[in-house]
Amino acid sequence: MDLTLPIDQINADKLTTEYFRNNYLKKSKPLIINNYSSIFPAGKTWDFEYLKKRVGNFKVGIFDNRIKTATAYVKPHLYMPFAEYLDIIKQDKETPYRIFLFNLFKEFPELRKELPTPVIMKGVLGKIGFAFFGGKNSTVRFHYDIDASNVLLIQLIGQKRVILISPEYNRMLYKLPFSSFSLIEPDKPDMSRFPALKYVKGYDFTLYPGDALFMPSRFWHFNTYLEGGMAVSYRSMANSVADLYQGLMNTTLRLALDKTMNKFFKDQWVEVKQEIAMSNAKSEINKAEIQSLDYKIKWPAKQQIEVKNY
Repeated sequence: MDLTLPIDQINADKLTTEYFRNNYLKKSKPLIINNYSSIFPAGKTWDFEYLKKRVGNFKVGIFDNRIKTATAYVKPHLYMPFAEYLDIIKQDKETPYRIFLFNLFKEFPELRKELPTPVIMKGVLGKIGFAFFGGKNSTVRFHYDIDASNVLLIQLIGQKRVILISPEYNRMLYKLPFSSFSLIEPDKPDMSRFPALKYVKGYDFTLYPGDALFMPSRFWHFNTYLEGGMAVSYRSMANSVADLYQGLMNTTLRLALDKTMNKFFKDQWVEVKQEIAMSNAKSEINKAEIQSLDYKIKWPAKQQIEVKNY
């Protein structure tokens, strides 16, 4: 698994909407925008103490990373006052507790003025801003966003490690059918169990406070909070009809089928999905090996012709 691809970066004051849309949004190419949060009031004022004052008494749903789930969109594992949660994650200690898809601006609409919809993400989904929080070394399961939307993730507090991989490697990533999850752990890949990973290329980088990451539709990502942190994401519709269709199917029929089968046939259904994922990856390995063999056969012949002509 090669995670050394360089990701494009640009400073916020150098980025125009036209340049972004032509070179990244339309081309489904990832990008880091440095110092992006500084163009919003939130980038200058939001820290844990500020948020405690504004949101502290609100009870939030907490997810425990130690509890593994088989499907997407599960209910929170516990609830606690937001201020209490922030006191936990601001410590320099490991914690499994995360908050994700917290519709902060729905609950506290006055905060939207401090982090309004970025111009580059204006559109049908533009007003949907979700907040994400995590403590030191908490991780986000390797996945792509089930609705297949484009995502702009604005890192406001703390550093975060991100592994990002193109959807072209879906089957080689041992994608589970009827879901947007994978069998692998990209931060510690088991190459003996998952040999298709040797053909996979991706990005591995750190997001710093103030950075924003543009993740195109269906890009796989695995996040690790290097310290207690917070980010807010904004979304836009997928570029292609194919991606729009996949997002619609994922959030309707596939999700419903997956939840139903998991409810009535949990262990058997998990085994079936794992077998399909392994089989799909094996097929991709065979294709890759055939292409490699074909290249090796053709390449020497091409060399001989070139030498002879010379």
